Amino acid sequence: MTTLIHPAAVVEKGARLGEGVTVGPFCHVGAHVELADGVELVSHVAVAGRTQIGARTRIFPFASIGHQPQDLKYHGESSTLSIGADCLIREGVTMNPGTEGGGMMTSVGERCTFLANSHVAHDCRMGDDVILSNNVMLAGHTRVGHFVILGGGSAVHQFVRIGDHAFIGGLAGVENDVIPYGMALGNRAYLAGLNLVGLKRRGFSREAIHDLRRAYRLLFAAEGTLKERVEDVAEEFATHPQVHEILDFIRDGNDRAIVTPREVKDASA
Repeated sequence: MTTLIHPAAVVEKGARLGEGVTVGPFCHVGAHVELADGVELVSHVAVAGRTQIGARTRIFPFASIGHQPQDLKYHGESSTLSIGADCLIREGVTMNPGTEGGGMMTSVGERCTFLANSHVAHDCRMGDDVILSNNVMLAGHTRVGHFVILGGGSAVHQFVRIGDHAFIGGLAGVENDVIPYGMALGNRAYLAGLNLVGLKRRGFSREAIHDLRRAYRLLFAAEGTLKERVEDVAEEFATHPQVHEILDFIRDGNDRAIVTPREVKDASA
């Protein structure tokens, strides 16, 4: 495979380009950037810093990838940005590297999609097969699991965790953690049930979905505290791995609040 660099592009000395890379017109690739095999920068793409981009990822015009994080505490530390293979990064997307206060790294998994003008801030950690629709904003230090979909214009507060297979509705303002398989809607976001459409699309069995729905109803019942309900559900669903993903997520949050249904007021664990 031949590497193609347009005459109007700038690739700084020291940049590492794999086989079959395409760098289109008016792109700029910094000296510490690594582009794996088959990466395509369509045109007007700026990739800076200590940024690694996985194989076959495509980046569209006016994306800004790996430039200095938008954190006033950043003082030039050699942090990194890692993007997995087979990602799609559309027009105007911005992604920042990590900071000293967040582990020095921002990481994006494989097969992720970032639609126009979405933003991934410093120190975010993102799983595989995530979709950010247009104008989605992830603040610093957020954690996004696998197979998460964020609807257009949604905003996620710093340090928030979003569990695997969750769905965030368009224009939602997410201030607290969203459980795996949950569906969060509204400003400020509330839990509107489980992401049943996503579960069916990804081949979860009827039995698994039924168990998740029963566990969800028990977790967010009116009786007792959330901590008490977690232990009750753990006992009743001792052999159900998907249910325990939710329970482990809640426990791992320590004192962090989670997004709850509107009628549930006690979010303490």
